[in-house]
Amino acid sequence: MPAPTESFTREEVSKHITDDSLWCVIDSVVYDLTDFLDAHPGGESVLRQVAGKDATREFYNLHRQEVLTKYARLAVGTITGEKSKIVTQKIGDLSKVPYGEPLWLSKPFQSPYFKESHHRLQQALRKFVDEHLYEEAQECEATGRLISQEMIDLMASKGILHMRLGPGKHLHGVNLLDGAVKGEEFDYFHDLVVSQELVRANARGFQDGNMAGMTIGLTAVLNFARNEAWKKKIADEVFSGRKKACLAITEAFAGSDVAGLRTTAEKTPDGKYYIVNGTKKWITNGVFADYFVTGVNTGKGLSVLLIERGEGVETKSIKTSYSPAAGTAYITFDNVKVPVENLLGQENKGIHVILSNFNHERWTMVCGTVRMCRTIVEETLKWSNQRLVFGKRLIDQPVIRQKLAKMISLVEANQSWLETVTYQMCHMPYSEQAKHLAGPIGLLKMSSTRAAHEIADEAVQIWGGRGLTQTGMGRVIEMFNRTYKFDAILGGAEEVLADLGVRQAMKSMPKVML
Repeated sequence: MPAPTESFTREEVSKHITDDSLWCVIDSVVYDLTDFLDAHPGGESVLRQVAGKDATREFYNLHRQEVLTKYARLAVGTITGEKSKIVTQKIGDLSKVPYGEPLWLSKPFQSPYFKESHHRLQQALRKFVDEHLYEEAQECEATGRLISQEMIDLMASKGILHMRLGPGKHLHGVNLLDGAVKGEEFDYFHDLVVSQELVRANARGFQDGNMAGMTIGLTAVLNFARNEAWKKKIADEVFSGRKKACLAITEAFAGSDVAGLRTTAEKTPDGKYYIVNGTKKWITNGVFADYFVTGVNTGKGLSVLLIERGEGVETKSIKTSYSPAAGTAYITFDNVKVPVENLLGQENKGIHVILSNFNHERWTMVCGTVRMCRTIVEETLKWSNQRLVFGKRLIDQPVIRQKLAKMISLVEANQSWLETVTYQMCHMPYSEQAKHLAGPIGLLKMSSTRAAHEIADEAVQIWGGRGLTQTGMGRVIEMFNRTYKFDAILGGAEEVLADLGVRQAMKSMPKVML
């Protein structure tokens, strides 16, 4: 909507103070609220208090800038000789708030890790999320609706689904966001950019519902499928969006204890099929998945099978703390017949498939956790700068600055560690990553989710009641406080990963200390 061109003096505005003609000024823009009196969520009396006055201070003490965008039609002019003083952020823009972006995106800071292609990819993804993904994410998060096929098709056409799995031959020759980056040059720092930009939709349930099952499931197919033609068929179907995939490991009896899986797979007498029986629980995207990368007990050890939805496979939605948009499922396998060709890796040695697959999953979760923590820091810095309490801005209170200092420090520390680990991933073969990075990634995941715990707690204390409200200015804070625990549990609980990290370190501990 074009900006109003008519101008008024403040004296003229001051005369519009009746219910028949009620105006106010917000940031040098004149708004006619006459027809909005009955519709104002806060009641008529609030608007009458600012009739004919400059309401900038009162408005920003209660609302976000997006409210003005939503009701831009109420603007009738500007104040003569005055210009807007409020800095706004446009679609695709980087945040102007200190620490609102990682240092590599913040002038005048430099980074040895990120090249021009990383910046191009970041800009393209930022615009994609702002223009296409954000609105659907918010709607799905609120209603529980699953991600639309139209959105999946759009992401597939842009190569976003391909990029979600990280570097590899599956990216070669693929058009990635209209040429933002070449598949052959795509590395784990590009992967980091993808992971961190996509979570800016600020909808934790939808975040997992947005093909997270594919991200953690299809990787095992690409790395461990033994038949190239079959692997290509599965990959093409999933990358095109025609079929959906998920990772089905966790059971009611076995969460972080992967070795305790009870789902069984017994071979038929002719050796051509496995007969699978058992259940899986808390499986992300399981509600709508077509392929299930499934951990099973094959008698002498664990194995991993790709099971296709069909006879004997039943999925039910599970209600969790976040939105049903995640497609979280309880899965029952009842005498499901699976061709032996669907085995991933070697029989009875599937633990290697599962554990190596965990590294990228956990690393991706760290990327998302750290980015959401940064969003909370950004939101809280903005709020502290505009909220007035006891006649002062929150930011003017030393106790608030101490809380913000803690939040900022935790975000920057974990982002830095994340970039260090990512550099190692870029210079280490996949097989070596599984050997040397499982411990550091486990510790990093624990560190980032502990930081999320602290940041969520401090943010709610700063935001007060708004930090507990699912609508309005504090809705992102409320969402984060309600859902940050998912990352502390999914992919391996904090305590288990902390122990893994120390045990891995002890393998390199000298036997004799001098």
